[in-house]
Amino acid sequence: MPDASVLEVAPGLRIPLGELEFRASRSGGPGGQHVNTSSTRVEVWWDVSASAAVSEEQRQHLLARLRRRLDGSGRLRLVSSSTRSQLRNREDVTERLRQVVADALIVPKVRKRTKPSRAVKAARLEGKRRRSAAKRDRRRPDTED
Repeated sequence: MPDASVLEVAPGLRIPLGELEFRASRSGGPGGQHVNTSSTRVEVWWDVSASAAVSEEQRQHLLARLRRRLDGSGRLRLVSSSTRSQLRNREDVTERLRQVVADALIVPKVRKRTKPSRAVKAARLEGKRRRSAAKRDRRRPDTED
């Protein structure tokens, strides 16, 4: 049974909900009088640089991968105003936070450099010869007298 006081991001990372700062505000867009009276837009802030939930290695990786989404003090901000319910917007923004952090923690595989095989090189050169011959055949014939 999942613990309600933590956000399970990845097998090695659980963020306590106490580290997340939620704010509700009035949502924009259509909706008539409901929009003018309800604070359904939810904003979540998470301080990556001060979080006790992440190791130093994870912190550096998150700061590097999320650098465009962080403010000057290393805080991540996400907003949801897709529904008319504050609870559903809060669930949506929490799930998006979990997904963004989980995706940022994935370490991309290092590409192994490989050389093209002899057959691939031969096929490329043969293609170049064919193209060259086709272009040569389109030229005007030489008029050597």
